[in-house]
Amino acid sequence: MRVSELVKRSGVPLATVKYYLREGVLMPGATTSATQADYGDEHLHRLALIKALAGAGLSIHKIRVITTLVEDPGDNLHETIGRAIAALPPYRDGRRRADHPRARRALERLGQVYDPAYPAVEQLERALEAVESVGIPMTDERLDAYGKHIRGIAEIDFALTPTESAQAAVEYSVLGTAVYEPVIAAMRRLAHQDISATRRDDSAPKDTP
Repeated sequence: MRVSELVKRSGVPLATVKYYLREGVLMPGATTSATQADYGDEHLHRLALIKALAGAGLSIHKIRVITTLVEDPGDNLHETIGRAIAALPPYRDGRRRADHPRARRALERLGQVYDPAYPAVEQLERALEAVESVGIPMTDERLDAYGKHIRGIAEIDFALTPTESAQAAVEYSVLGTAVYEPVIAAMRRLAHQDISATRRDDSAPKDTP
């Protein structure tokens, strides 16, 4: 397809498509003349990926990190997915910590792997530090409940991970994190609303005959 059709089908403006081409996050099309190129479904798919990541607030630099890993995931899929997830917010604060005591304790209580080099460990440490600072620390009761249900979410995520290629697995893992975490947050808030409304209705005085 010509670039005009790529723009029409993707919904991405021409200037933005050219920007993505210049930045290397969108692969070039097959050259057909000195001024024209042909694009395929893989370009539409890549533009959808870029749009999703940009919509999640990623900079062009972080998007390039992810698209590079999708194109060349390497031999260690676990490590590659970790590097891709590290490109998603929240980001490390630059302080190199040898240990993450809050995160380590939480993960050990849940019986999960503690690897201080994995980006999400520092994210958890900072989050736990933040809840402590506002006076609502993570209690064991809350941690056990959160851990149980989040584990269930993670298990269905892994069960649905595509297995046809490493590229598909990396892309799925990154997108699943970037675009589904807002879904989880919204559903949690809606559950709060529903529980609050239900309890309010239950506590309201009933009319007597």
